[in-house]
Amino acid sequence: MRNKKSVPESSFSRFDLLSEEIVFVILDFLEENPCDKKSFSLVCRSFYAIESRHRRFLKPLRSEHLPKLLIRYRHVSNLDLSLCPRITDAALGEISGGCKEMLRSIDLSRSRFFSHAGLSNLVANCCNLVEIDLSHATELRDSAAAVVAEARNLERLWLVRCKSITDIGIGCIAVGCRKLRLLSLKWCLGVGDLGVGLIAVKCKEMRSLDLSYLPITNKCLSQILELQHLEDLVLEGCFGIDDDRLTAPKLGCKSLETLDMSSCQNVSHVGLTSLTSAAGSLRQLILSYGSRVDLALADSLQSLSTLQCIKLDGCQVTCSGLKAVGHWCVSLKELSLSKCVGVTDEGLSSLVTKHKHLQKLNITCCRKITHVSLAHITNSCASLVSLKMESCSSVPAEAFVLVGQRCQLLEELDLTDNEVDDEGLKSISSCSQLSSIKLGICLNITDEGPTQIGLSCSKLKEIDLYRSAGITDSSILAIARGCPGLEMINIAYCTSISDSSLIALSKCTKMNTLESRGCPLVTSLGLAAIAVGCKQLTRLDVKKCRNVDDGGMISLAHFSRNLKQINLSYTSVTDLGLLSLARISCLQSMTLLHREGLTPGGLAAALLACSGLTKVKLQASFKSLLPPRLFEHLEARGCSFQWSEKVLQAELDPKCWKLQLVDSEE
Repeated sequence: MRNKKSVPESSFSRFDLLSEEIVFVILDFLEENPCDKKSFSLVCRSFYAIESRHRRFLKPLRSEHLPKLLIRYRHVSNLDLSLCPRITDAALGEISGGCKEMLRSIDLSRSRFFSHAGLSNLVANCCNLVEIDLSHATELRDSAAAVVAEARNLERLWLVRCKSITDIGIGCIAVGCRKLRLLSLKWCLGVGDLGVGLIAVKCKEMRSLDLSYLPITNKCLSQILELQHLEDLVLEGCFGIDDDRLTAPKLGCKSLETLDMSSCQNVSHVGLTSLTSAAGSLRQLILSYGSRVDLALADSLQSLSTLQCIKLDGCQVTCSGLKAVGHWCVSLKELSLSKCVGVTDEGLSSLVTKHKHLQKLNITCCRKITHVSLAHITNSCASLVSLKMESCSSVPAEAFVLVGQRCQLLEELDLTDNEVDDEGLKSISSCSQLSSIKLGICLNITDEGPTQIGLSCSKLKEIDLYRSAGITDSSILAIARGCPGLEMINIAYCTSISDSSLIALSKCTKMNTLESRGCPLVTSLGLAAIAVGCKQLTRLDVKKCRNVDDGGMISLAHFSRNLKQINLSYTSVTDLGLLSLARISCLQSMTLLHREGLTPGGLAAALLACSGLTKVKLQASFKSLLPPRLFEHLEARGCSFQWSEKVLQAELDPKCWKLQLVDSEE
């Protein structure tokens, strides 16, 4: 006989047999796409509650949502408020009251309107904080730093561009936060030798220290290098550091793994020798925009037996210097020579022949190298996964065939503004691991080459075809079919592209960035297809797509709920289309550099309705047409304005060499 008290079969779910821990493991696999977690939570009340208890990381779009979010998600340990420009002391009070000892990390790097009083409440109630990011809080002073010093368990602190904090405030942090392992003081112009010296003396557990652009001198450097556990040291733009006193005995840090001396033009090979002499674990050395790379400098660094990466971007390089780097006994894995003056075939060929295990090579704007260098690179460095060679204009088209023949492990390839043609791309298509390729301003390619890339490189996530005038719908259709995981595509100023391309790309459901600026054949029909198919779209540029109108905006408003950035300059969008975008709660940045079809009243209404905006770029003529109180209100809400004076300028078309008018806001 059937038990009358048994649970009806219709109310039974097999998920009821799973423990909460098992369901948490399932949710861990949904971390990549926030939409998946949302879908999970909407299945039933049980799933809704489980998702609430599972979430540890929270990144709200607007501060007004905080009270409800904190009620629902009571177990949040990591709070990212970088998308909330307006965080007041009251908001910090709500956070400290809601999270309390659960909170371990908070990011306030793009937030404003709070003071030391709000921070005091936060630090007092959230005693387990180990990470705070206060970057760009330019109004914070030493009183705020003194409050941060009360966070005794703090391990990681970012104070980038906190220009009003001085040595006094940093001294308080040094005394109070003895557990600090990471500290970034980049652009803290009020901090000097005294404050940095106190950090070195008191914070003995320091692992990572960024002192970029601080007015420090050699005086505090010896104290820094006495830190027993220091691994990463950034001294970029520290112009007060020079060779004097760097030759002191016992100067150096044995634990150092990364040293960044970019733009330290007063430090020569003499000072570098002293700094690195004891660095037996140094793996990465960055000397960009610094001293001349000659034989003396190269010889001074040859004893760095553990070095794997050296970046010399923007340095003046000599042939003898490059040859000497090639003779180092170490085996480099990463080399960057971007914008280096003096790189020639002789020096570069000698270097890559010796360092055959290179995985990443950047030779952007090395305009003197020819097919000789590329032949040596591809012949010697078969393990390359990243090759950046934008604007290497002396390399002939036929040389690029070697890339595909010999470097088949490539994942990232930048050939912007080069002579590569379709034959080269056909060869490169054999690099089946390719995830990113940039072909902007490659005027020798037609549909044939990119089509082969699309058919053969199924792992492609990013492709840039900016101003590659020979591209039509045909190759975009092939890319869309062959690369379902595509996340970013730039087809700006490919004037033959039409709605057919956008309709095909709408099948790439992971796409988050579409740049179709200057495509006159693109209309709202194609944009509607993108809105429906690409739900993860966050960035859209349809500037100078004059056939995009209000219909496209209405489609975006209905389907593109993750859109954060949009450029609508010189389209046919009117007040109605702008106002419809207010439905997109994520929208933060908008650019409008035209007035046709827009009225001051309509623009004002749209700006007020789009309550999540943090940045708006407008044509300067609107400034006098809108009431000052509107700007005051929006700026108080956390929105900043940028005004463009110039509209049009003359420019040569790279395809037909006829004078045309294009806007100056490329």
